[in-house]
Amino acid sequence: MIDFTKIDYLKSGNEKQKKAYEVLTKYQVFDRLKCHSPILAGTIPIGIDIEESDLDIICEVKDENEFEKLLINFFPETEIKTKRISIKGENSIVFNFKLDKFPIEIFGQNIPTTEQNAYRHMMAEYKILKEKGEDFKQKIIELKKKGIKTEPAFGILLNLENPYEDLLKF
Repeated sequence: MIDFTKIDYLKSGNEKQKKAYEVLTKYQVFDRLKCHSPILAGTIPIGIDIEESDLDIICEVKDENEFEKLLINFFPETEIKTKRISIKGENSIVFNFKLDKFPIEIFGQNIPTTEQNAYRHMMAEYKILKEKGEDFKQKIIELKKKGIKTEPAFGILLNLENPYEDLLKF
């Protein structure tokens, strides 16, 4: 079982995972965000990414304004787009920028990272991919290449009524 709370596993992964590791360590992203318990979530860690997939980093954020200042100070030479959203009543903050042409999305909520849905979905998807094998994985990637988001792609192949909720049951 891979420990997704650290990024060491990326060093021995596929080419995109190795490149992600290089970028994240070069810019000390996880060291700089350490006090926010960062986790790389999404498709790249579990190898179902496509060409335009970004690095999704989730963080536990208690003070959104302080977190925003922190990111701007860490990456002053980078154009960072910020948006604040509410997901099921939970305030969230999202930052999008690029490091070495790698799209990065940092998502913050006042929820421990291992309890955030992005992490929980990824862990369920990882488990399903391990059980279903390479053919299933390739079908997910093909659906994603057609523009279908990750959770709905799993929903289609697993006949899930509400994939965002149903995946949390795995």
